[in-house]
Amino acid sequence: MPARSLAALAALCLIGSSTFAMAQDKPTDPQIAHIAYTAGTIDIEAAKLAVQKSKTQAVVDFANDMIRDHEAVNQQALDLVKKLDVTPQDNATSQSLSKAAADERAKLSTLDGAAFDKAYVDNEVAYHKQVNGALEGLLIPSAQNAELKSLLETGLKLFQGHQAHAEHVVAELK
Repeated sequence: MPARSLAALAALCLIGSSTFAMAQDKPTDPQIAHIAYTAGTIDIEAAKLAVQKSKTQAVVDFANDMIRDHEAVNQQALDLVKKLDVTPQDNATSQSLSKAAADERAKLSTLDGAAFDKAYVDNEVAYHKQVNGALEGLLIPSAQNAELKSLLETGLKLFQGHQAHAEHVVAELK
């Protein structure tokens, strides 16, 4: 399974740690699948906003990478749940992720130029730090299905790369 297939989980980073603190101690595999897909969709939406608003090539390139990776992982996540005959289950964590992401997009949409670029990329750094922590501390340990767990573990490696890329873009903006 390609490493990009897990990029959707990176979207979890957009949200603060309090979202994950609200999660059940051990989410079920259907809940994890819903969280992962929701997270991917969230990062795709944020990246599309960045492509529309940013005039900085490094930011646009980063956002396009996020769109490409997260669309790929969302498709692979859908393929996996179909193969496993699992119905993703909406849950408080997914709902909280969606609410926090909508709030962040609303904030970002009011910014332009360098202020937008900085806020978007800073958010992406924090977002990827958060998803890496959530993967390590909650999602991977809670996953029961071996294929789902493998997908999450591969995703963690990919998301660590996303975090490094976002940190590099932050450094370029200074």
